[in-house]
Amino acid sequence: MWYFAWILGILLACSFGIINAVWLDFNGYEGEEE
Repeated sequence: MWYFAWILGILLACSFGIINAVWLDFNGYEGEEE
């Protein structure tokens, strides 16, 4: 079941990118304190 690990890896990478974007959006970017 190699495809299961492959799909899981892609989903993990995509979810990490989405969470990172949301985290930056909520916390603001570096040096942008208001």
